[in-house]
Order: sequence, then structure tokens, then C-alpha cells
Amino acid sequence: MDRISGTAHIHPSAIIEPGARIGAGCRIGPFCIVGAAVVLEEGVELTSHVVIEGITTIGAEARLSPFASVGLPPQDLKYKGEPTGVVVGARTQLREHVTVHRGSVGGEGMTRIGSDCLLMACSHVGHDSRLEDRVILANNVMLGGHVQLGEQCFLGGGAAIHQLVRVGRHAMVGGLAGVTNDIPPFGNVFGLPARLVGLNVVGLRRRGFSRENLHALRSAFRLLFRDPGTFAARMDAAEQRFAGDALVEEVLAFLRSADRKRELIRPGRMAAELGGDEEEA
Repeated sequence: MDRISGTAHIHPSAIIEPGARIGAGCRIGPFCIVGAAVVLEEGVELTSHVVIEGITTIGAEARLSPFASVGLPPQDLKYKGEPTGVVVGARTQLREHVTVHRGSVGGEGMTRIGSDCLLMACSHVGHDSRLEDRVILANNVMLGGHVQLGEQCFLGGGAAIHQLVRVGRHAMVGGLAGVTNDIPPFGNVFGLPARLVGLNVVGLRRRGFSRENLHALRSAFRLLFRDPGTFAARMDAAEQRFAGDALVEEVLAFLRSADRKRELIRPGRMAAELGGDEEEA
């Protein structure tokens, strides 16, 4: 029978190190290990065989499936045992065999995953990465260190994201894509090496973006990534043509970011040329 600590239910085979803080309503299943500097907020569920180490906080009502591991040392030869950690947001799900490594002194010392995210089986989040809210990683997605994923990104199964890459919000990365460069917000990326093939039209529709939003973004993407001329000139033209359009301005701000560590992803054939439905947006 589970032992009860406050209102938390802890299986007798679980190991909770002294100093760990366990919130009300937590459920800790068989053979879990919770380190001394770990905080489990209210209602967290560790189903079984979960390992959590480091200075790690798991947000309220998050659920971790068997053999998930969070807060283990980064796979970085420069790491020398510094006190770093992980933050996982509320209601996020980490499925079977997910690995999330703690931050390093080469970053901000913290790996961060937002609220309401879903990390499917065997996905990996490298040290110092930052995932905003409602990100979905399908099975076997691999994120190198210092990766940044914007709100509501979707990464298809087996996609690999190079260290230091930024992915703008609402972007879609196709399965098995190999991403070595930054992806703008709302983009749709596919291939090995990955190329920008248009807008994430299906995702944007599902999230309630209007027909007008989609038309403006489609026109801006054509100007930026398909029209002739230098990229700098196309950026200036887009800035003038779409002044006041908040979504296009978000794309332009992402492209102009001065602290970019990776180059911008190269365009491939747009969705219409691949038989997609972008023209019907």
C-alpha cells in the first residue's frame, strides 16, 4: 500500500531523498527516485520508474510516464557538476523514456519547458533549451543544447534540431527533418537538410487564425522567400508593405534578431508546388 505524506501518495518502493518538496495531491509510483533539490508542485504524477535530479521544479498537475528522466547532468564535456536544473511547467506531459537534461554554466543554468506541453516517447531536450507553452514533440524528436522553441510549435517524429537553433511560434517541423538553421514563426519545414516549404496552414487554421491572417502571412512569405532581389531589400519591402500587421511584423522581428546564433533556414519549394493547400488559405 502507498504511504501518505500529507496528502501525497508515495509507493513504498519509491526513493524520496531528504529535502525534496512534495506538493499536495502528488502521486509517486513504484521505483521512482526524487532528488534532494527537487520540487513537485501540487498534483504531479510520477507513474513509475521516473528519475528526477538536480535543482528541478515540476509544475502542478504535470504527468511523467515510466522511465522518464529529468534533471540529469548535461551531455556537455565542459560540465563539472555545477548546481544547475530544470523547470517543467504545469500540466505538461513527459511520456515514456523522455530525457530532459539540466542546464549548464555555458547557458543560463536552467533548461525550461513551458506549460501544457506534450513530449512524446523517447524525445530528448538538451541542456539550456527553452520550450514555450503548448509545444508538442512527437516520438524520438531530438533537441540539441540551447534550442529555443516558440509557443505551440509542433515537431514531427524523429526530427533533429541542431544546438542553438531558434524556432518561431506556431511553426511546424516535418518528421525526420534535420534542422540546422533558424525557422521563422508560422513556417512549415520539411526535409533533410530541412527547407522552408511554406506556412503551417493546417496548424494556423486549427488555432483560429483568420483567412485574412493567412493571406497576409502567405503574401509576406512569398515576398521574403521567393521574390527576386537581395534578402535585405525584400525585408525592407515587406516592412513597408505590411506595416501595422502584427503577425508579419513578428516574422520580420524574428528575422532581424541581432543575437542570432544560427543562419536562417533556406527556402525550398513552397507548399503549392508540392501539391499542398496553401493556395486555398
